[in-house]
Amino acid sequence: MKKIIFLILMASVMACNSSNTFTETELNLIGNSADAGKMTVLQTTAKADSLLLRQVSADFTPEDLRSAPYAILQSRLLATVNDPDHPGVGIAAPQVGILRNLIAVQRFDKEGEPFEFYANPVIEVYGEQTAIGMEGCLSVPDRSEAVNRSQSIVLSYLHEATGERIRETVEGFTAVIFQHEVDHLNGILYIDRMVELPSDAAGDTMEE
Repeated sequence: MKKIIFLILMASVMACNSSNTFTETELNLIGNSADAGKMTVLQTTAKADSLLLRQVSADFTPEDLRSAPYAILQSRLLATVNDPDHPGVGIAAPQVGILRNLIAVQRFDKEGEPFEFYANPVIEVYGEQTAIGMEGCLSVPDRSEAVNRSQSIVLSYLHEATGERIRETVEGFTAVIFQHEVDHLNGILYIDRMVELPSDAAGDTMEE
């Protein structure tokens, strides 16, 4: 009886995993183990990488969010953005070659400043108040530029457990990170939004 129950459970797990929409190419990039560590970050200095970074990403299904490849991708993205040699405050799946709508953002507006993941994120409202700040990018090496960003946004994304769309208002520096990362999902780089830096401006550079 125990053997029968085990086989039923295994069949259920395999059926769940087989219902995800990851392609063979994506699965090969993601790998089979969360312990594989950081992934290779695409660079604008390489033509093939640059072309991929300019593509628009696809949504996940609720089934994708409950799959093993999704969990492994999250773990490896976190390892990538926390690489001590090239740390960032956010990362998007396209930056590691996965053209899916997933971002990780460091929540400087929350206690402990944790990294959190957002599937199928959409910025529904951009606040009217803007500010110019310096930005960098893990995919654009050795460069930083001034960008004008809204200081508040209304963000929506899929809840990983329920598949329902959640909405929240984000403000300040964290809102800027969200805008930078969501741009990646639409094939937009921060260098596309460059503005002239005012002569009296000062501040830190956001390295994403």
